[in-house]
Amino acid sequence: MARFLIVPQWQGSPSARAMQLIDGAHAIAGDLPRSACTPVEVALEAGDSLASGVDRFSALARTAERIREVTGPDPVVVIGGDCSVSVPAIGTAAEGRTIAVVWLDAHGDFLTPQTSTSRAFAGMALSAVLGHGPPGLALDPGIVQPEHVVLAGARDLEPAEQERLADVSVKHLSTQDLSTPDALADVVAGLGVDSVYVHIDVDVLDPAAIAGVTAAVPFGLTVPTLVSAIGALRARVPLAGATIAGFAPRTPGDAVEDMGAILRLIGAVA
Repeated sequence: MARFLIVPQWQGSPSARAMQLIDGAHAIAGDLPRSACTPVEVALEAGDSLASGVDRFSALARTAERIREVTGPDPVVVIGGDCSVSVPAIGTAAEGRTIAVVWLDAHGDFLTPQTSTSRAFAGMALSAVLGHGPPGLALDPGIVQPEHVVLAGARDLEPAEQERLADVSVKHLSTQDLSTPDALADVVAGLGVDSVYVHIDVDVLDPAAIAGVTAAVPFGLTVPTLVSAIGALRARVPLAGATIAGFAPRTPGDAVEDMGAILRLIGAVA
């Protein structure tokens, strides 16, 4: 049975609806086997920036440390919360092995404290995986190599992200690329890595497939397309761990409506 970490973190989000990420994490957990779930305590207060360039830094750093304390070498599925819950989990998954990171997201999450106008860490999460960001949140440089990162399904990139992505060897697959079931697997299998960590922000899906996101972007993936891509990937590269993040239903009824799609994604990675 898969092991799930339930991390209802909201402090990394720039959205006015950030607190609904708490509801989303709990809604998902309610449909998972209780014995397989490990809750990670997340402070309700916002926390302080502490001159880090990241809003709510102190609360984010505490949660990151708690994630590191309860993760180990065995694969886990992290249920967020905002996207930055993946950063410490990826750091643990990378210990002692060479991993690829597949970042499925409508957004690039490739800002830094110097380029972000919102100062929200979720928008810096992929940069932090590559070591760009404040100590306590960002991984050490070199833990994950840029050439081992695949940004997939992103279609809303800020100019600063586009500029930085052009300067590094992160691979980028569009939603059109992923319409071919083996496209993602072909790229990752060619990287020469031991395993792969799969991060899914549910806004990578088309708004017609899921309503409970904080920043919907049109022309996303369908659930069958995403599930097929992950299935083909897992058939060829061992899974080091995964994250399902960004679920923010407006009401309990909306959560029920979206849960079919969410559970299909969980089934794909678990």
